Formats: sequence, C-alpha cells, structure tokens
Amino acid sequence: MAEAEIVAWHVKVGDRIEEDTPLADVMTDKATVEMESPVSGVVREIGGEVGDRIAIGSALAVIEIEGAEFTEQIAAETPSARNEERAVAAGKPAPSKPATAARPEPVEGRAQSLPRAIGGKALASPAVRARAQQLGIDLTAVRTGPGGIVRHEDLDAFLTARAAPAVAAPAAPKAEPKRAAEPLEGAGEQIKVIGLRRRIAENMAASKRHIPHFTYVDECDVTDLERWRGEFNDQRGGRPKLTLLPFLITAICRTLPEFPMINARYDDEANVVTRYTSVHLGMATQTPAGLMVPVIRDAQNLTLWALAAEIGRLAAAAREGTAKSEELSGSTLTITSLGPLGGIATTPVINRPEVAIIGPNKIVERPVYVEGDRLEKRKLMNISISCDHRVVDGWDAASFVQAVKRRIEAPLLMLAG
Repeated sequence: MAEAEIVAWHVKVGDRIEEDTPLADVMTDKATVEMESPVSGVVREIGGEVGDRIAIGSALAVIEIEGAEFTEQIAAETPSARNEERAVAAGKPAPSKPATAARPEPVEGRAQSLPRAIGGKALASPAVRARAQQLGIDLTAVRTGPGGIVRHEDLDAFLTARAAPAVAAPAAPKAEPKRAAEPLEGAGEQIKVIGLRRRIAENMAASKRHIPHFTYVDECDVTDLERWRGEFNDQRGGRPKLTLLPFLITAICRTLPEFPMINARYDDEANVVTRYTSVHLGMATQTPAGLMVPVIRDAQNLTLWALAAEIGRLAAAAREGTAKSEELSGSTLTITSLGPLGGIATTPVINRPEVAIIGPNKIVERPVYVEGDRLEKRKLMNISISCDHRVVDGWDAASFVQAVKRRIEAPLLMLAG
C-alpha cells in the first residue's frame, strides 16, 4: 500500500501527551489501526484532517520533546530547503546553491533507489501521482528513499537533475478542495464519507466499473436439511449452534472441484486468471461501521462445527473492530447472506478481484406438489450467484448452482462427501 486514511484523531495541536498515548486511528486496507506516540511531549502539528489520505512513511504528527528545538515542518519542501533550515537552526551559514546539478540531490538520511512497483505502477500517493502527470514525469524513472515510495521531494530532486541550467521547478498548484453541492431546501445532516464507508464505496464502484456482472437464481428445497439441522442442534452439547450457513459452505466446497473457474481471482491488468484448490471463503458481515468481509481460511477442510465456530469468531471480530488485516483479505470466493431479511432474490456485487459471489436468500414455506400429485408444505430457498462474465459463462454458473442444489436437497450425500 502507498497510503493510509486518517479516520479519527485522539489529540490536537498543543496537547501534552505521554509515551504510548493514542494519537490517531488510521485505516490500511479495511483494518483500522490505533497509532500511539513513541515519546512524551507536546503535539505541534498533525499530518492531516479526518478523511485525508497520507503516504506511508510520511509524518503523522510532529511532537516536541523536552530540550529539543522544533525546526522541521510537515509541509513538503525540497531537500535543499530542509538543509538550509537545519543549518540556520544550528547557527551555521546556509550552504550555497550550485548553478547546475549533474544528478539528483539525495534526500538527507535516505539512500536512493528506484521505486518499487506493483502491477507495473510505481508506489506514490494520489497527490504525487497527479503532480507527476502534470509535469510529464515517469514515476518509474524517479529515484526514491528506502521503501520505494515516490514523494514530493523525490520529484523535486528529479526536476533539479533534469534542468540545464538548474532552475527551481515551480511547485504544482494545490487543487482547490472539492466542495459539496449545496443541499436542497429541507435537507438534514450532511455526513462526510470517510473510513470504511469510503472504502466500500470505492471498491463497489471499481467492481461495477470493471466487471461485466450477470446473476443467476435457482430455487432449493431445504425441508430435509432444516430437519437435519434441528437434530444436530438438539445434540450439540457445548458446541456452537448450527445455522444454515455451515451446511451451505460445505455444499459449496464439495462442489467447487468440479467447477474450478468459480473459485478463482482475475488480474485484469495482467490478463491472468488464477484458480485455487483451497477455498478461502469471504463472509460478508454487516458491522456498525459498514460491510466487512472476514475470510474463512481453507474452508474445505473444516467440519460443520468448526465452520460454525469460525463464522462466529470472525463475525464478532469484524463487528468489534478487532479483526486483523490478514483476516480481511485473500478471499477466493465470497458468500453474502442477509439471513431472515434475505428477500426473494438478490444480485450481489462481486468482491473484486474474485470472479463470483453467492447469495442465499430467506427460507419461505410454500405448498409444493410432491410424488403422487399431492400438495405438501415445504421449505424453499433461492440461491443467487453473480459472476464475472469475462471468466465464467452462464452455463457454468447455472451448472454450479444446480450441483450445489443437489447436495443441499440430499443432506446425507452432501455430508458423506
């Protein structure tokens, strides 16, 4: 990752704090981390407002400790300006500026290296990336400090080296902050979209923008499965109560080896589909902060009871905000269920870069014709699946759901393997 978002501040400028005092909550991926102060002192500056994104490795806060002079500013400056400031603060004459520069001036205290790249893109914050585009700079050609993240001072050094004779490059004009549209008459409270809610919005928009979705829905008779579930729960002892979800996950895991393209991830930049033999099942979970997707690792190896325990543990961790970053990433297939609110059918949005998402809907009782043309009250449930049509064909999606349906409607065969 190249950046993190500030989601809450626990201190303000002027506060006197002790070592290990919580400074701020920052979000990386979907995990929120509490950052603590490494020293005691007075908060002199903070690195941004709530909702701002800052580059990994940049200053989060500036703390003045007893006996130390406050000489550094958070604002982006050129290496030469920083050196001049340090020299003046130390009572020494500022170094003279050379008329020309043959190579980039290294940022003080940082070894120079080429930027790291992920998916062919250099690591940089959106502000740095926008400035580089405006100046016509290829970020992969800019040398950086340790960590391989391109920062504003790296762009300044690159411009200095490229100039002949060297001319101070004008700083990129700061973009005017976007203002919200004027609310209509009678509007209520305006809420800034930050943190997890902004991450959800961005992920869903990217998924719908990049992935051609299609959804298939089929109906399952879960009468026998519900009877078996009741009997298991009557004999559970101290084990967790079984919901329908562990049974459905078991049926899915038993079926996936026949349909390997469903349990896959698509890197659309490299144009590569990776199939997985292990089922790392994402479980969409509603939390007070918004939707999160904790991951059940190697779900294919877990028993019904083990699945029930892991579902309960991960759901609790997500709702309490204690889920670890590794528990919120790396899924190969996602299941999303609204339980009793599941509705008749759903069209879930794929959790990119996966290629499918499965959505069981609520169970309803309806009269159904059974053998001998007699009516019988049965428990029915629809299963929805949304797929990436670039990878999964409609025939494959329908065949997969019908194979899951056969296992759900014959619980003994499903549990036998």
